[in-house]
Amino acid sequence: MATIYQATASAPVNIAVIKYWGKRDTKLILPTNSSLSVTLDQDHLRSTTTARADASFEQDQLWLNGKVDEIKAGGRLATCIAEMKRLRKETVEAKDPNAPKLSSYKVHIASYNNFPTAAGLASSASGFAALVASLAQLYNLTVSPSILSLIARQGSGSACRSLFGGFVAWQMGSDPSGNDSLAVEVAPREHWPQMQALICVVSDDKKGTSSTSGMQRTVETSALLQHRIKHVVPERMAAISKAILARDFDTFATITMADSNQFHAVALDTEPPIFYMNDVSRSIIALIVEYNRVSIAAGGGYKAAYTYDAGPNAVIYALEENLKEILQLVISYFPQRPSEFKDVLGLFSKNTTDINTHAKIPAGFNEAVAKRFEVGAVKGLIHTRVGDGPRRLPDSESLLAASGLPKTLA
Repeated sequence: MATIYQATASAPVNIAVIKYWGKRDTKLILPTNSSLSVTLDQDHLRSTTTARADASFEQDQLWLNGKVDEIKAGGRLATCIAEMKRLRKETVEAKDPNAPKLSSYKVHIASYNNFPTAAGLASSASGFAALVASLAQLYNLTVSPSILSLIARQGSGSACRSLFGGFVAWQMGSDPSGNDSLAVEVAPREHWPQMQALICVVSDDKKGTSSTSGMQRTVETSALLQHRIKHVVPERMAAISKAILARDFDTFATITMADSNQFHAVALDTEPPIFYMNDVSRSIIALIVEYNRVSIAAGGGYKAAYTYDAGPNAVIYALEENLKEILQLVISYFPQRPSEFKDVLGLFSKNTTDINTHAKIPAGFNEAVAKRFEVGAVKGLIHTRVGDGPRRLPDSESLLAASGLPKTLA
């Protein structure tokens, strides 16, 4: 029986706290500034990818969520696949004459996201990370995640950060070749396990302005961006890395929110201006600002930190001890449809069927800071935590059938 050369991997979403926005090289995807992110638990948010190499395949093919995704010559998908084949040839086949010449085979790749694509939840980041991770396993590569991040970066900039778990920095580098623009681990997830996240899904629609086109317009027209990349980001990268290592939530929160605000200010400073947030997004900011004010007034510190990528969805970082109170506050203003919230981390009793029964306003909270919205303004809530990097999955979880086509189509 012929050997089947196949591997399946999953990769996580990451949400940046120091934002990447702007490229100095659009082909290699070299950023105008360094960035830093938190990897989220792929038990809740992930991309899963199966890659198979076979001498009988006539062309490289990829299916995303069951639909053909064209691999354009010279495009990002083609670049990542070609680079992975090059690594296989140079690091495995050139050293072992008996190794199967998989680099010469065409590949079939099936990928599936368990969350909305192109809605501001970093689907391209986890998708390209899973693509690279599955090919690395298929080709038996023994290189470091940082080396793989050089290739994932050429698919989607933020994908390089999804090759690590925990807290991850993407170092912008300075070499025109891009060989020093890679991801490194700041701290593993085990370093700060109390860190959790509440994602408020404001919209799962495709964005009006894609990140790729939006950031290029910003690079070309925003004076504020130039100030940000030269004077602001380097200091913030150092300060937030230090805060993570010290498990200093106050500093982590203040920098995270300030950087989110500045990113959206840069989008507004673009010509024409780009609006990624909406009224719901801004109301969530008002809630978190007031929530922190109450805590600080009572002699405590910051309890929550909001951040927004290129979309209206809020990600609220908080320590485990405060997440229940934050969720109770959010549903007071944004009621949910009963039974839609999956309490995967066990905040409430197992008998809860309607999350809205737990709505509660903290003592001393000024309820006038935001209006109350109708059910559906926040379409869903995802409670998750810091997670690990790409995982090797068993053959039983393959997305490809024996035919080499996705199981959904076979």
